[in-house]
Amino acid sequence: MLNPIHLRTLQECVRTGSFAEAGRALGYTASAVSQQMVLLERAIGSALFERSARSARSTALAVRLADRSRDALGALDALEREVRAMVAGEEGSLRLASFATANARVLPDVLAEVIAQRPNAEVQLDEGEPDEVLGGVLDGTLDAAVVFEYDLDPRQWPIDLCVEELMAEPLRLALPETHRLATAAEVDLRELADDAWICTRQDTAGARSLVRLAAAAGFVPRITFRSNDYSVIRDLVARELGVAVLPGLALPDQAVRTCRIAGWQPYRRVKALYRKQNTNPLLPIALECLAKYCAQVANDWHAEPHDHCTENA
Repeated sequence: MLNPIHLRTLQECVRTGSFAEAGRALGYTASAVSQQMVLLERAIGSALFERSARSARSTALAVRLADRSRDALGALDALEREVRAMVAGEEGSLRLASFATANARVLPDVLAEVIAQRPNAEVQLDEGEPDEVLGGVLDGTLDAAVVFEYDLDPRQWPIDLCVEELMAEPLRLALPETHRLATAAEVDLRELADDAWICTRQDTAGARSLVRLAAAAGFVPRITFRSNDYSVIRDLVARELGVAVLPGLALPDQAVRTCRIAGWQPYRRVKALYRKQNTNPLLPIALECLAKYCAQVANDWHAEPHDHCTENA
């Protein structure tokens, strides 16, 4: 295999016509240049110079090899620069996945800042529920996934993954504006035992959490509508078709009342999952941005007034 250092030295020898001049240009002694050219000649199996006591004349092969190696060495230099940029996180790719409400409320800011910091990097985002994206993190298809976990439906994540909690979303009651309890500061779930409920699909953590919340209050919720799209759930509540429990990221942006649950505060916790051995230099940047923007959203919840319900029109 040809040594790129020897090829660069050959180029200087051909250009200057002298081992001594080539050595001065490259920072080598004439003896070191001569030794490199001997090694290059051995590698190709042919002489590159017509040597005499006072000179070393380049052969046609030397001129041809020096000329042809320029493109190859230029490509190698470009590759080295690209690798350095990838190691520094200036280039390369970052593959993320998250769930719908986080994609709507948090990920746009995160992606915009990552791209602003690393404009030459390729950043990709996919969407899915925790179980849908978990496999991609485990097999390396994804660098990280933003997932959720309900306090009332806890789960164990694979031990070979790093799990960082980004924020805790408070669960709130969503009531129609005309509901008899719409102006209450907080509502005891027992007062809603006879109401129609709207929630996510039966096999979801949100639905299981609602059933467990209601069980703790002594009733089984009468669920009339199901959807995994929180905008649909909010619309159904707004049209007075039932009440719902919503996590913080899904709190309404329309004429729906949201109130605290009396007694204790249940949460849906947003977490980042990534492989411990992932060395992608873009990953720490993404995790830092996720923590930053999740904290900003969570601060809005902490700033909510505690003496009345919140109306979002």
